[in-house]
Amino acid sequence: MNKGQLVDRMAKSSGIFKTAADKALNGFMEAVTDALNAGEKVTLVGFGTFSVTERKARTGRNPRTGKPMEIPAKKVVKFRPGTKLSESVE
Repeated sequence: MNKGQLVDRMAKSSGIFKTAADKALNGFMEAVTDALNAGEKVTLVGFGTFSVTERKARTGRNPRTGKPMEIPAKKVVKFRPGTKLSESVE
């Protein structure tokens, strides 16, 4: 499912126009992004938790040449699904 299809489903399930659903989705993504950039966790009870963790620097291998190379430390976004979401997918 892509963003357009998600907007269509949101509009249909909530009975709103697609433009309103698109604004709501964009607002949600912006709010989550801002919170994660501020170092906060975003928890949606039953759905899941978005968080940021620090990945340590490490030594890897260049797949083309096989030579060792340094992979720098960086922040990564993680999503941990909630109980209701996990149970509904099983």
